Amino acid sequence: MTQRKARGIGLLSGGLDSLLAVKVLQEQDLELLGITFTTPFFGRNMASRTGRLLGIPVLSVDLSEKHLEMLRKPVYGYGSRMNPCIDCHALMLREAGRVMERENADFLFTGEVLGQRPMSQRRDSLRSVEKLSGYPGRVLRPLSARLLPPTIVEMEGLVDREKLLDIHGRSRKRQEALAAHYGITEYPQPGGGCLLTKDGFVRKLKELLARYPEATPREVELLKWGRHFALPGGGMCLVGRNRSDNEKLEFLAGKHLMILRAADFPSPTGVMLGTVESEEDLALAARIVASYSDAPRFGTVRVAWKKGEESGFLAEQLDEKEDYRGFLI
Repeated sequence: MTQRKARGIGLLSGGLDSLLAVKVLQEQDLELLGITFTTPFFGRNMASRTGRLLGIPVLSVDLSEKHLEMLRKPVYGYGSRMNPCIDCHALMLREAGRVMERENADFLFTGEVLGQRPMSQRRDSLRSVEKLSGYPGRVLRPLSARLLPPTIVEMEGLVDREKLLDIHGRSRKRQEALAAHYGITEYPQPGGGCLLTKDGFVRKLKELLARYPEATPREVELLKWGRHFALPGGGMCLVGRNRSDNEKLEFLAGKHLMILRAADFPSPTGVMLGTVESEEDLALAARIVASYSDAPRFGTVRVAWKKGEESGFLAEQLDEKEDYRGFLI
């Protein structure tokens, strides 16, 4: 009786290590399926490109709601910024594990390299990730497997451990050599993909969550666009810097958030965020939006607002001496 092919479900980040993990496993008689996860912080538009490059089917799974819920209180805390790497990897493995069970697959795999990252890729961290994911013994790391305890599929002979690798540490020389061997010529540099490691974005995200604890992925996505102002009454105002910002802000605001524009002059788009829309915050936001429009910096300016089916105008007095930079986040 012919033994069936073992089936593996892989987490693909689009980076070189995850690409190489697939290439290493493709040298065995295995059936592979990739998954790319998307959140407001990473992963957009990777699935189709990665699938074409590797020649395997790739699913794209939106993890935004679950990831944001985890981000508020990660079990293992944050890295150097607001990056909950251990909890994040465990969450992705947990979701991939459900696909593994649904597809009757045998194991999960990742491109993690032992010792490459100080928080999430130590031996104890890798064990913690597996335990938190709910799939201990089922997570194969092809690039460092021979330095780690054998997984269930290795012990069962479904995957040949001798054909796996023993890469360790932060040096990229072996990965670069493997990329050349496999003909992989284009790949992103490591460590640049997650917005939760970026100081500027993290500062804005912390401000949003402090002022608006119920924030959804929609509000988080808005933080990628425009200038951001913290208002005294607890709200926030986002103001577009260019046409692209304005279009994105209006699209993401939709019918759920208040949109502001100077009524009689070319104007950026402003969007109100937060649970409190006090008259004082709204008046200040209107003046900020008007100050970035082509309206004169003195006298009365009409600012149009709309939220869903409601709309109206505010009349705000601009003063060229008023400085709004103190409200910038």
